[in-house]
Amino acid sequence: MGEEVSDVNTSNGHIEQPISSDGKKSTSSEILSDGQNGSISKTDGHGEPNMENVFPISIMLPHQPYKIQTPVAVQGQVQDLRSSIVEQPDTFQYTCFHLEHDGQRINDFVEMSEVKGLTSDSEIRLVEDPYTEREARMHVARIREIIGAAGDRVDTLNGVNAGLSLHESVSPWTGADAEAVAKQKSSNPKSSPSQNPLADFNLEAPASFQSLLPPNEVTSSKIVKALSVSPWNPPPPLFRQRGHLLYLQLTTNEGELFQITSYVSGFFVNRSSNSKFDPMPKPSPKNAMAHSLLTLIRSLSPSFTNNFNSMMETNSKKEPLATYQLTSAIPANPWLVSASAVSAAMHQPDLTRTQEAYLLSGMENAETLRDWNEEIQSTREMPRETVQDRVFRERLMAKTFAEFNDAAARGAVLVARGEVAPLNPTESKEAQIFVYNNIFYSFGADGVGTFTSEGGDEAARVAVGKDLAGVRMVNQLDIQGLATAGTIIVDYLGKRLVAQSIVPGIFKQREPDEPQVDYGGVEGRDVVAGNAAFVPTFSQVSKALKVKQHPVWDKAGKKHILEGSVETKGLLGTDGRKYMLDLYRLTPLDVSWIEPYWTDGCAHGSKPEQSNYPHRLTVLRPELVDACWRLKMGEYVKTELDKRKTDPAEGADAGPSEKSTEAAADKAQNRENKDTAGTESEPSEMGKDRGRVDLSAFSYALNPDVFCGQSPPTAEDAEKWANDEHEVRSVTDHLHQKSIPELIHDLQEGEVGFPMDGQSLSRLLHKRGINIRYIGKLASLTAASSPRLQALKNLAEQEMVARAFKHVANQNLKNLPPAMAASCFAHLLNCLLGSRLNASPKPQLDEELQDLYKNADYSFAEVTPKSLQADIEAQTQLRYRYVLEDSWLSAIRPLQLLREIALKVGLQLVAKDYRFEAVSESQPEVASHLTNGAAAAPSVNGHAVNGAGSKKKKKRNGESPPMSANASAILEPPLTFTSDDIANIVPVVKDSSPKSVLAEEALEAGRISLMQNQKELGQELLLESLSLHEQIYGILHPEVARVYHQLAMLYYNLDEKDAAVELAHKAVIISERTIGIDSDETILSYLNLGLFEHANQNTATALACMRHALELWKIIYGPTHPDCITTLNNAAVMLQHLKLFHESRLWFEKSYGISEQMSGKDSINTGTLAFQLAQALALDQDHKGAVNRMREAYSIFHNKLGPDDRNTKEADSWLDQLTMNAVSIAKHAKDIQAQKIRRALFTPRVTLRTQPQAPVGRSSAQDINGHDAQAGGGLDNRSIDELMKYIESSGDAIRKTPTKKRKNPRSRGA
Repeated sequence: MGEEVSDVNTSNGHIEQPISSDGKKSTSSEILSDGQNGSISKTDGHGEPNMENVFPISIMLPHQPYKIQTPVAVQGQVQDLRSSIVEQPDTFQYTCFHLEHDGQRINDFVEMSEVKGLTSDSEIRLVEDPYTEREARMHVARIREIIGAAGDRVDTLNGVNAGLSLHESVSPWTGADAEAVAKQKSSNPKSSPSQNPLADFNLEAPASFQSLLPPNEVTSSKIVKALSVSPWNPPPPLFRQRGHLLYLQLTTNEGELFQITSYVSGFFVNRSSNSKFDPMPKPSPKNAMAHSLLTLIRSLSPSFTNNFNSMMETNSKKEPLATYQLTSAIPANPWLVSASAVSAAMHQPDLTRTQEAYLLSGMENAETLRDWNEEIQSTREMPRETVQDRVFRERLMAKTFAEFNDAAARGAVLVARGEVAPLNPTESKEAQIFVYNNIFYSFGADGVGTFTSEGGDEAARVAVGKDLAGVRMVNQLDIQGLATAGTIIVDYLGKRLVAQSIVPGIFKQREPDEPQVDYGGVEGRDVVAGNAAFVPTFSQVSKALKVKQHPVWDKAGKKHILEGSVETKGLLGTDGRKYMLDLYRLTPLDVSWIEPYWTDGCAHGSKPEQSNYPHRLTVLRPELVDACWRLKMGEYVKTELDKRKTDPAEGADAGPSEKSTEAAADKAQNRENKDTAGTESEPSEMGKDRGRVDLSAFSYALNPDVFCGQSPPTAEDAEKWANDEHEVRSVTDHLHQKSIPELIHDLQEGEVGFPMDGQSLSRLLHKRGINIRYIGKLASLTAASSPRLQALKNLAEQEMVARAFKHVANQNLKNLPPAMAASCFAHLLNCLLGSRLNASPKPQLDEELQDLYKNADYSFAEVTPKSLQADIEAQTQLRYRYVLEDSWLSAIRPLQLLREIALKVGLQLVAKDYRFEAVSESQPEVASHLTNGAAAAPSVNGHAVNGAGSKKKKKRNGESPPMSANASAILEPPLTFTSDDIANIVPVVKDSSPKSVLAEEALEAGRISLMQNQKELGQELLLESLSLHEQIYGILHPEVARVYHQLAMLYYNLDEKDAAVELAHKAVIISERTIGIDSDETILSYLNLGLFEHANQNTATALACMRHALELWKIIYGPTHPDCITTLNNAAVMLQHLKLFHESRLWFEKSYGISEQMSGKDSINTGTLAFQLAQALALDQDHKGAVNRMREAYSIFHNKLGPDDRNTKEADSWLDQLTMNAVSIAKHAKDIQAQKIRRALFTPRVTLRTQPQAPVGRSSAQDINGHDAQAGGGLDNRSIDELMKYIESSGDAIRKTPTKKRKNPRSRGA
C-alpha cells in the first residue's frame, strides 16, 4: 500500500504521487515527462492497433437496418469481426451466417489482411446460412441470454455474486452520470460542503458490511414469461429427415403459448399443443416464420419490442466491463453476500436451466469432451518466429489454460463431493484416482506410502503444492521440446485434489526390467534411470533455475549424473514428447529448518517425534536463490572491475558504482532467461556488457539433493558434496542474516508498502524469498518493538491463527459428508470467534443425517472453545515455532480473522451484524435481540438451536406457548454463527498458467526506454504492451488490471488526466471482478483513482473513492493501518480544495494522531505531520493551535536534524510568521473589546475562530479580502487570503495560474 508519512508531500497542499502495485511510489525513471504521443486515443479503448492499422468497413445485412459500419484491424481475425457483429444491438439476431466479399465466401479462420481486395471503402455481405442441430441449439441459448430468459444459474464452481463489481455504486463515470458530473464541474467549479462524501464518515466507527454489498437493484419485468425446449423434443426420425432440428415452446407476456419448430431454414410456429403433436407450420393468420428466433418472437408478442428496447437502454447505461462474462479467468468470489442474494425467493423457476447442458453440448455430451493434453502441447508447439506468430500462440495458450482450469476445477468439486466413481474402488480413499472429462484426479495425500519417511499425508499435501509451483516456473521458461502436464490444485471441503491433463503412456505397464520413467528417480533414490535424450532440455531448465548438475547414487551404489533433483522425473510419452514430472524439489531443502525441527525415524519406519515439523519438504524459495545469484553476480562483477583497475590498459573502462554491478546482474539474469526461452537478446547490449565484464566465466548453481540422505562413496565425491552443502548453507545464512532483517527494517522505515492482510503479507514474504514457516520468527523479532512493527506482529499472529484454524478444520472435514460441512464450520467458528458470546456452544446436528451417514466422523461436535484454542496453539507452535500469548484470543480482531478464514477455506457468509461479545446487563433492550439481530425467541438467526438434533424445529411458528426473550436467552444461549449463515462453500483454486512472455517483454522494454529518456519510444512500447495484454489474456484478467493500473500512473504523471482516470476506472473494475472486491490491490486501485479524479477536478468523486477504500480498509485490517496516514493526508488536502478547512483540519489531526501512535511523538514523521497540521490549523483560523503545532515541528527538526537543516529553518520561518499573525489578531481583538467597536464589516477571523465549520457561502476568497481591508489596525500586511494562498501554494486544484511547487520539508532533509 501507501508510503509512510515521511514520503507524504502534502505540506503545501500537494497530494503524494500515486502508489505502485508493489507498494512504492513512482519514480522519475518510471514515468513519462512529456505528453507527446501520449493520448489514450492511440488505442480504441480496448488496446487495439493504431488507427493506421484500423479502418471501417460496411456490413450489408439481409434485414433492417440493412447496413452497419464496424472497424476492423488488419492484424485481426475474421472471427473477431464475426464476434463484433453478433455483439451489436442491430445484429443480435444473427448467429448462423457467413461473410462474402465480391461474391466470394470469406474463410472465418484467416486474418483480415488475407482477404483479397479489402479496403476501407469495401462492403462485406452477411449471408444467412442453413441451420444444423448444433447451430440451432447455440442460437436458442444465445437468444435466451439476450432477452434475459436464462434467469439465475446455480454454479458448482463460481459462488454467489461471483465476479461482482461495486464500482458503479461508488464512482459512476459513464453515460449520464459522467455528463452530469461534467456539467456540475463547469457550472460550479468550487464544490460546496454538501458535496463532501466524507461528511459523516467516522474512522473509529465499527466496519460496515454495506461497503461489500451491491445496491439493491430494481428487478426489471420479464420480456417473455418462458422460453424452453419443448417436451416433444427431439424430433422423431420421420421429421428429422425433413429438416426438423428442435422443438421449442414460448410463453409470451400476454399469456399465449406457442409451440415452435426449429427448421434448417429458421423457426416457425407449429400446430402442436401440450397434448397433441403436429410440428408442421400453423395456418394463416397465426402462421409466422423467421430465420432468427428473436425476429419470430418480435412478431408473436406485441409487448416484446418495447420491453426489449427498454432492457437494452438500461443495459447500455451500465459499464460493459462490469457486465461482461469472464472467460479468461476464474471470477473472484466475495466472502460476504447479502441475505437477499441467497434467499429462496431469489430462485426463480426455469425449465431450461436443466436443459442448458443439452443446448450447449448436445444429446450425447460429446461436444465438450476434449483431449486437454494434446491441446496444451500442440498449442505450445505452434510457430513462434514472428511477433504475430507469438501473439497468436500466446493468445491461444492463455485461452486453452483458462478453459482447462475451469473444466478441471469443476470436475474436482464433483470428485470431492463423491459424484465421480474411482478407477480403483478397492483401494483406500486417499489412494483412489479418478478420470472425469479427460482429466486425471488424485488426492493430495500419501495413499501409497511414497512420503512415509518425509511426513506422510502432510508431506504429500505440500509436495503437490510445490509441484504446481514448479510446473508454473517451467511453463514460464517456455523451453522448446519440453512438455509438462496441465495442472491445478483445488482445496475443497477439507480435501486437496490435484487435477492434471492425462500424459499419454503414463498408465502404460512396461516390461518387468524396464523402469516406469525414463529419467530420474523411479522409486525414490533406490532406482535411478538415465536417458541422454532428456539431458539437453533438462539442462536448460537447470540453467534457468540455478540447479547444478550433480551425481546421485542408487541403492546399488551406482553413480548417475542428473540435471535436476532425483525426485524430478522425465517420461517419454507415447506421443513422442518429453514430459517433465514431479517438480516439487527444484530448489534445495532448508537445512537451517530441518536440523533443529526434524528428526528422522528409525530404520524400521517408526513415526518421527511428535514435536517434529509436520513434514520434511521444507524447500527454499526460488526468489531467495535468485537473490543470492544476484549477490554473487555483483560480487563477481566487482572483483573483475577491481582487477581492471590494477591494469593500466583497462583502467579507463573501470569505475562503475555498486549500482552498476547490480544492474549488470539484473541484465545478466534477464539475458539468461531469454536465452533459455529461446529468444534472442539485443546484440549491442550484450556486446556492451561483455566489453565491460566477461560473464561467461561466472557460474552459480545449487545441488537440490544435498541433505537428502545421499552418501558419496569416494573421498573426492564427498569433498564435492560437502562444498555443495556449504553453498546451500550460505543461502540459508543469507535468509536469516539479510532477507528477514532487511524486510523488518524496510517495514519499520516505511520503505515498502505495509501489508494489509494475510494475502498481502504472504506475497511480500514470498517476494523476498521468505517461506511462510518463518512468519513465527518474523513475529518474534518484532515483539517489544516500535508500534509500527507491533502492527506487523499482530498481523503475523492473525495469519498464523487463520492458517492453524484451516488445518484444524481440514482434519474435522476430512471424513465428513458434504451435507454436514456447514454445521461443522459454524460450530468451529462459534468455538473460536463466538466463545465470548457463548462459552459452551452446541453444534447444530441433524439426527437424520447422522443416522444416514453412520460411518462419518463427527468429532467436530466434541470440539469446545478450550480444545480448539489448544489445537490452534499447538498447530502454531508446531508449524511456525511460535508460542501464542495466553491472551491471544481476546487480543484477536474477530472480523478480520473471520475474513482471513473465509478466504482460506472458501466460505461465503451471509452479511449481517455478527455479535462476538456478550451483551451487558446494562443494555436490556439489546438483550432481547439475538446475536445477529433476529427477533425469534428460541432461535438464532431464525433457526432453532438444539445440540441434540434438529427434530425439535417442528415446534416453531407458534405451536408452543410464546416465551419471553430473557427466558429464551437463559434456556438457549445465543450463537454467533449458525449453519444457515454459511451461504456457500466454494473451491480455492491454484493454477499453473504462465504469463505472457511477449507482453512482459514489451512492458519491460517500455520501462527501459523511459529510464533511458526515450519517452516517445517508451510510451509506444507501453501502449503496445497494453494491446498485447488485452489480445492475449482478454480484457477481464488480473494481469490486464495491473497493466491498466501502471499505465494510469504514467498518464497521471504525464498530466493527461482524462486518460489516467479512464484507465484507473478500468483497473478498479477488473481488479474487483478478478482479484476481489476487498483485496489489497483493489483498495490500492481505488486510492489511486481518487487521486486521479481529484487532479481532474472531480474532488467529490475522488472523496467517494477514498471513503470506499477506507471502509474496505477497516474491514480487512482495522482503522489504524500504518500506511493510512498517507490516505488521510490526501483526503485532508482534497477537503482543502473544497474550502472545507475545518473538516480538512480534522483529517490532518487523525493522521497526526496515528503518526504519534506508530512512529512516536519525537519522530521526524510526526514532525512533518505537525508541520502540515499547523498549516491546516491556520486555515481553520486556529492561530494559537497553529503556533503550538509549528513549535512542535521546529523542536523535532531541531533535535533530530540540527539547527542548520533546511527543514528546521523553514519550520522556524513559519513559526515566526504564525506567531506574529497570532499576536496581531489577539491585539486587534483586545482593542475591539476595549473600544466596544461594533461594525458590520468586521474581520471574519473571530467569526471563523468561534465557529468550528466554515460557512457554506464562504467559498470565495474575494469576500475575505474585502473584509480584511476594512479591518486594518496594525495586523500583518498580508491578508488572510494571501496567507491561505501561501499555505496552499501550488496545490490548489482550481488555480488558473501555475505556481512553483513547495517541497515537503521531510523530503529534503530525510
